[in-house]
Amino acid sequence: MRKRKVAILGATGTVGQRFIGLLAGHPWFEISALTTSDSKAGKRYGDVTPWHWAGEMPAAVADMTLEATTADLDAEVCFSALPSEAAERWEAELAKTGHHVFSNVKTHRMDDDVPLLIAEVNPNHMHALDVQRRKRGWSGSIVTNGNCSAIGFALAAAPLQKSFGIERAVVTTMQAISGAGYPGVASLDALDNVVPFISEEEEKMESESKKFLGRWDGKRFVDAEFSFSAHCNRVSVRDGHTETVSLTLRGSPSPEAVKNAMREFRGRPQELRLPTAPERPIHVREDRDRPQPVLDRDTERGMAAVVGRVREDPAMGIKYVVLTHNTIRGAAGASVLNAELLAAEGCLGS
Repeated sequence: MRKRKVAILGATGTVGQRFIGLLAGHPWFEISALTTSDSKAGKRYGDVTPWHWAGEMPAAVADMTLEATTADLDAEVCFSALPSEAAERWEAELAKTGHHVFSNVKTHRMDDDVPLLIAEVNPNHMHALDVQRRKRGWSGSIVTNGNCSAIGFALAAAPLQKSFGIERAVVTTMQAISGAGYPGVASLDALDNVVPFISEEEEKMESESKKFLGRWDGKRFVDAEFSFSAHCNRVSVRDGHTETVSLTLRGSPSPEAVKNAMREFRGRPQELRLPTAPERPIHVREDRDRPQPVLDRDTERGMAAVVGRVREDPAMGIKYVVLTHNTIRGAAGASVLNAELLAAEGCLGS
């Protein structure tokens, strides 16, 4: 695979920094541009960016000069961690001028010609790009990954939808502070507290999960048909979104059958051995008190979902707990894996 130049849009924020950590030394992608707000453009990245993650800021990136986001960036692929207003302005412009944009932003997720992609779950949705380019007259493209909690739910639920079919879902999330960006939730709101409201989060989970688990019929996306109720909460955890899930599945499979479906689940990233792909997308634990964020969020470099407490639910049928690393599998890592998949499948050109 030849190396492609990539730009990170919104490079100084928490997700932008995750992109940098994942892409430094990547075998297929080379960071060629870092963009930021106009006030920081022209400055050295290392001089104006407090590094939020463990380890040192990559030296080569620290010496790069920040740029304003423009439509003529010297990059083939753009990873977008832009704020919503900037994403509305620039993502389509970049696609129009031949860039392949992989977005973490909500702006285009529910567009009827934009794939909302989890690489293992719905890779066939990439074929919507043919319609997108033809309809919009673009030489580039936009692919989105979803809300961080929707990704965690859909990744673990995908083998159950495929093997049995989901009829009803009730999900309660316990979402990490880092999901709110930096500086995120004020300490006096977060410590010794649970905040039972995250703006638009429940709506995103419900709509995006059905798009993830639905299908592309060659002309349009067809949502999965099941009833879905989500309760979303912010909790005092640094990284890692925990979700309790109750499902009604067709045929009333046993907990053992559910666990086997999850354990055996593999997708195109595993078949293709993509650089960022986990060996197993879903790890199922038998411990009665796992998963836990501090112990399990970094499983397979943060790219795997960890499931535990799979058991019968007397009201719904089956229930379990799923944990995903929200800024890796739920954000930057998901976009990088999507880009690797499209590169390997020839959807980014030769």
